[in-house]
Amino acid sequence: MDFQTLADKALRDEPLTRDEARAVLCAPDDELDAILDAALRVREQHYGRRVKLCLLLNAQSGICPEDCGYCSQSKISTAPVQKYRLLPQEKIVERARAAVDAGATRFCMAIAARGATNRDIEHLGEAIAEIRDDPKLCHLEICTSLGLLDAQKCRDLKAAGVDYVNHNLNTGEQHYPKICSTHTYADRLETLRNVQSAGLHTCAGGIVGMGESIDDLLDMAFQLRAMEIESIPINVLIRIKGVPLQIAQPTSAAHALRVMSLMRFTNPRAEVRAAAGRERLGELQSKVLWPANSLFVDGYLTTAGEHHTDVQKWIEAAGFEVEVAKQEAGVSAS
Repeated sequence: MDFQTLADKALRDEPLTRDEARAVLCAPDDELDAILDAALRVREQHYGRRVKLCLLLNAQSGICPEDCGYCSQSKISTAPVQKYRLLPQEKIVERARAAVDAGATRFCMAIAARGATNRDIEHLGEAIAEIRDDPKLCHLEICTSLGLLDAQKCRDLKAAGVDYVNHNLNTGEQHYPKICSTHTYADRLETLRNVQSAGLHTCAGGIVGMGESIDDLLDMAFQLRAMEIESIPINVLIRIKGVPLQIAQPTSAAHALRVMSLMRFTNPRAEVRAAAGRERLGELQSKVLWPANSLFVDGYLTTAGEHHTDVQKWIEAAGFEVEVAKQEAGVSAS
């Protein structure tokens, strides 16, 4: 396979065939550099060599009633995670300040819940209003990850000043019942449609390493394209002790990079984010920047991550640059 032909198609916004997409995921490791070089062409066309940093807040932890097999906060998890209700407003704003200090331009708030209540949204809205009123914070893009949402709650989030809503597909539709039984793949699709109908930006991706097949990954990639998802985080499963998927087979760095590259080919204009688990790619970690234009810094929901100063150093060493917010660059934020 000449992977540059796939880059050519992506640059023309032409969809890959399923066989072409399969060739990316099934390529031998000695063709990884060719795949990454082709993905980089597409990434550079839309994002140059800029890297968007994102910072995450676990705003409500450890009390989710769902049974997702990968999650340390689910009702079936025995992992020793903190359990607390929605953080007070001042704690949320404090974390937003930490995001700015870390060089992040997107601040993501997540809660452990089946879905946010009206009171949750009102509370988060109050914190967002304070962020928007602070000249040092107002340039931040605001993302929320609040579980299943109906159309009215999405409209309320839009009114509250939220920019993006995250709700991951996690895997392909056929594999989904194997990782969760308390809600369906269709429920997730409905939430994303509600997000779009409210005029919010969409953030949805998946997790690699949950026992899925190549076809499951292809299904997810093409579903994300069909829905025109704007921001795609790709996680590499962190096998946390106390969750059912702690027994999953580890994912190779090469496989994870092939998946990220496929997301770039199939969704060329979307943000692709190397999310949780990227630190486990070892010496190949910097290669995530060939397909991905965004990273999390300073940790995840219940697991530690890399400190932003260390991340910034290897970003620059790899020949990329941290994206600067418009306001910081001297342009009024829109």
